[in-house]
Amino acid sequence: MLLKGYLTVRQVAKELGLTEYRIRQLIREKQIRATKIGQWRVKPEDLNNFIKSRSNV
Repeated sequence: MLLKGYLTVRQVAKELGLTEYRIRQLIREKQIRATKIGQWRVKPEDLNNFIKSRSNV
């Protein structure tokens, strides 16, 4: 089942070029906001906020 507007851990990992394990670590460390809906789901806005917080611009 796909939830509109939410990304899976796999999708986030692919987008960032990281492993799914590392994404779950970042979620546990509260660096990426996520919601548990059966499995972890990330809103695109929260992913963008994480990316912006990591950029040097």
